[in-house]
Amino acid sequence: MDDVVYMVRGGTREACQRELDRLCELLGARPTMRPTDGTGRGWVARAVPVPAAAVEPAEQ
Repeated sequence: MDDVVYMVRGGTREACQRELDRLCELLGARPTMRPTDGTGRGWVARAVPVPAAAVEPAEQ
């Protein structure tokens, strides 16, 4: 299991997916669990940071 896990919670699947996409873009994370309503109240999704070695250097 990863040390850092981000969780997104939303009232709808669309809202949860939108915020998951935003979080991944802003923090350089990757989704590990797409939005689901099977975990209780509302919709939840998860992401983890991409390891630094997996990030390709920007072209110059």
